[in-house]
Amino acid sequence: MPKDVDAALGELPLTSALPRVVLDTNVVLDWLLFDEPSVTELASAVVTGRVLWLATAAMRGEMAHVLGRGLAAARGADPARLVAVWDRHCTELPPAPPAATHLRCTDTDDQKFIDLALASGAHWLISRDRAVLKVRRRAAQHGLTIAPPVQWRLE
Repeated sequence: MPKDVDAALGELPLTSALPRVVLDTNVVLDWLLFDEPSVTELASAVVTGRVLWLATAAMRGEMAHVLGRGLAAARGADPARLVAVWDRHCTELPPAPPAATHLRCTDTDDQKFIDLALASGAHWLISRDRAVLKVRRRAAQHGLTIAPPVQWRLE
């Protein structure tokens, strides 16, 4: 039986007291593949351990799938190296149950990001996806800030 998110979080080292962040696939690609300036501060916070980046195996698989479709090759990047960076800096949790708050994303592929952010007590869900951003007001009522990378700041 797979562990739930609470049990997995309870097993994290002391760094689990760090602010938690969930990054959608496009934000991760902006960081790892495109070197997008809007994610520089966020990427630095992840790499230096000032925030705890949370994801699931499905999220990792989605990124690897996108890279494997030729996106990495078109940019002259090694997909295995990019996935290795993910593995080095990301804390993987089990899939989250559907959000009890009824926060539903119109893009069902993106629901997993919202569910994980809420279940893990993440401070931020960083996304540029319009469907994800549409639920940000309701998410804020549950203590979750959903924002595009340009609006993220470690306070």
